[in-house]
Amino acid sequence: MRAEESTAVGDRVHKWLGVLRSGWAGARLLEVADAWTSNVDKHTVEGQPAVRLCNYVDVYKNDAITDSIDFMSASATREQIRKFRIRRDDTVITKDSETADDIGVPAFVEYEADDLICGYHLAIVRPDARRVVPKFLYWALDSEPTARQWGVTAAGVTRVGIRSTDLNKVTIALPPLDEQRAIADYLDRETAQIDALVAKQEEFIGLLRERRSAEISHAVQAAPSRVKLKYVAGAGQYGLNFPASEYVNTGTRLLRTSDLVGGRMTPSSDGIFVPEQAVSERDRLASGDLLLSRSGTVGRGFVVPPEAEGMTFAGFLVRFRPKPDMDGRYLGYCTQTAEFQRVVQSEAVSSTIQNFNADRYGNVDIPMLPIDAQLRVVNRLDEQTAQIDALISKAGEHIALAKERRAALITAAVTGQFNVRTARKAA
Repeated sequence: MRAEESTAVGDRVHKWLGVLRSGWAGARLLEVADAWTSNVDKHTVEGQPAVRLCNYVDVYKNDAITDSIDFMSASATREQIRKFRIRRDDTVITKDSETADDIGVPAFVEYEADDLICGYHLAIVRPDARRVVPKFLYWALDSEPTARQWGVTAAGVTRVGIRSTDLNKVTIALPPLDEQRAIADYLDRETAQIDALVAKQEEFIGLLRERRSAEISHAVQAAPSRVKLKYVAGAGQYGLNFPASEYVNTGTRLLRTSDLVGGRMTPSSDGIFVPEQAVSERDRLASGDLLLSRSGTVGRGFVVPPEAEGMTFAGFLVRFRPKPDMDGRYLGYCTQTAEFQRVVQSEAVSSTIQNFNADRYGNVDIPMLPIDAQLRVVNRLDEQTAQIDALISKAGEHIALAKERRAALITAAVTGQFNVRTARKAA
């Protein structure tokens, strides 16, 4: 290696990984694995072999690809089957998403079959066992330094993604093989304990949300009639698409799906803004507007509160403006019922990621009540759901802390911030 190349490698390692321990090195992904993106979409073509697809949600929602996942049936060419069949010890990562936070999410492949192939919006990472322990590579790809690198290389306007040319450039720390195995074993054990605690809290939240949904359904089910959403709220309007290069420090706040939590607006402190002059009056939000997610997290939404008046909204949201005889808060509660969510989830159109457009939302039935009855329902539900939401929030805080600890543990282990062998003995 020439001197200038060695310096460049050292600079890259220091930038992303800091100072490495003695005996450790830094390596780009291309030095320890092969990585490539899939082009297999969800379709069935007559004459093509039948396959099962490992899709975006299978990876995003699972740490591991196992035979317990209900893979989608589709078809593919023989060349696609040969090229995109996943194998044990591969890591599959999400390649595209609405935000940079959701790209590069890995799942470790524990199950393979002749007909199981990688779907679109994903990439396969196949380790070279001579250079890297497969499970260590998975944990390295699941670490914070790697996520930061994906965020920097992410490209796109309406959807961000990892370009094929950037896929192999990510830099990881590379200890000796025996230490890689020790780190992988340590993280398998420690994260399993944390995941068990998180699972209990998530189960508790699930029960609370069922109770919340039941309270809402009970309150609105007495409605004497039902009407399509499009007849009680102005026609659905899509949000605006701004490239990241047009974000500014001040201007008009752009609300995104990440600002939707529990049916309420909780804009984060690190919100993004777009130039004031780029937003027309038609694109500005009014208090009581109903915003619904139209891609990925379909059915998720919130009612715009007074403090968000005048803000605008991102392209993966659709807005419905209540008509004079409708209360936006009441409509918001109607969209949180189990029945509304069941309709949306069952009818969501999907090629690789769920989609539900404005027309489909507009044709979903809403329980209809006179405006005075709507207000009584809203006041009662505000009181009932506030108590449940407080419990959900507390459990969510426990989960967030556990996940922060998990992420910090992974990063510390794969970058050599502590010796896992010593930590294991101390335990």
